[in-house]
Amino acid sequence: MRSFRPFAILLALGLPVFPVVAQTSSSTATAPAAQASQESTQATVQARLRMRREQRRATAIHDAYGHRWEGYTQMGYLRFKPGPNLQKLTWYSWDAGATRYFNERLGITVDGRGYFGMAYVGLNQYSQGAFTRPQISQFTVMAGPTYRFYVQPKYSISGRVTAGWALGNFSGDTNGIKPALLGLYPDTNTFAAAASVAGEYNVTSNVALRLAPEYFLTGYGSTIQASRGFTAGFVYRWGKQ
Repeated sequence: MRSFRPFAILLALGLPVFPVVAQTSSSTATAPAAQASQESTQATVQARLRMRREQRRATAIHDAYGHRWEGYTQMGYLRFKPGPNLQKLTWYSWDAGATRYFNERLGITVDGRGYFGMAYVGLNQYSQGAFTRPQISQFTVMAGPTYRFYVQPKYSISGRVTAGWALGNFSGDTNGIKPALLGLYPDTNTFAAAASVAGEYNVTSNVALRLAPEYFLTGYGSTIQASRGFTAGFVYRWGKQ
């Protein structure tokens, strides 16, 4: 019996320690699983937040660009050569048009413009006094595709190519002198074409401000006039698709 007493004493002293050791082992075993579960929960929450942000962004883009129609009115600036040997003048223009969109990006635009300026023709036997700077004008009607290649809720960038008809009035302020005698192109109808890249800033989902640098071509005098300028103005959208 005495030989069992030390064993019994050790057993009695070790019993309280066993639960602590077991709990520590259990905690050590479950710690990686708990950490993995927490990381998975955080990843799920972040994914949901990203999804909600993308949904809000997509909704804002559709609100701004999901319209069937777009109308605009603009002012323009263009450098133009009014005769084969004359210096370039500045056209100032009004510009109005409309675009029919088939989706959020692609549409067809119809555009009408009027250009006005003063050509310096110099002094010769015909250009006396006021005739050294006659006023000239041009009117155009063009149509072509428009495509938004970059869209954000607050702004977009689009490209447009149009072509059509131009009427040049170079004799309206020459007091009956033929334009050719002053070095100007003759009054005529010709082709017109334009290529532009437009940036738009959305004030609301229906109203935007637009600035569009432009390359403009005409064909007066059996030559091609390559002009550079820009248009700027207001855009209004209506009619949900």
